[in-house]
Amino acid sequence: MTRWLDEDEQETWRAFLWTTRLLNDALESQLQRDSNMPHTYYMILAMLSESPGRTLTMSELAQIVRSSPSRLSHAVNRLEENGWVTRTKHPTDRRTTLAKLTDEGFEVLKAAAPGHAEAVRQNLFDPLTREQVTQLRETLHTLLESLDTEGKCRDD
Repeated sequence: MTRWLDEDEQETWRAFLWTTRLLNDALESQLQRDSNMPHTYYMILAMLSESPGRTLTMSELAQIVRSSPSRLSHAVNRLEENGWVTRTKHPTDRRTTLAKLTDEGFEVLKAAAPGHAEAVRQNLFDPLTREQVTQLRETLHTLLESLDTEGKCRDD
C-alpha cells in the first residue's frame, strides 16, 4: 500500500526541494560570476586542499565529492587544462591515479573562497537564528545517517 505524503509532509517536501535547488543555483551563479568556475570544480579544489599533501587518489576524490569516476575524470581534465590540478600514477601502485592540487590551483581556490563563504552565509545562515542553525544541523545529520549507510559522507 502506498504511503502518500500528508499535507504537512507535502509542504515540507516541496519547501526542501525548492530551497535546495535555489541554494545550489545561487552558489553556482556566484562562483561562475566571481570566479568563472562551476561549483563542482570548487568542491574538487577544496577537497584536495584539505587533504594531506593536497593529494587524493581519484577513487577517494570521487567518493568525497559524490561523483561517478567518469564525471570526475572529465572535471579533472578541465582542471588540469587550467593548471589547477595534476594527475600522476601512484608510486607503489601503477593502477592508481593521484590527483594533486597545484600551487596555482590553491591560489585560485583562495581567491574564490571568500566570495563562496559569503554566498553560503547570505543564502543559508543569515536568514536563520542560531537555534535554527542548530536544529537544521541536527536534522541534516539525522537524514545523512539514514541515507549514507556506508559512511562515505561522514567527517570522522
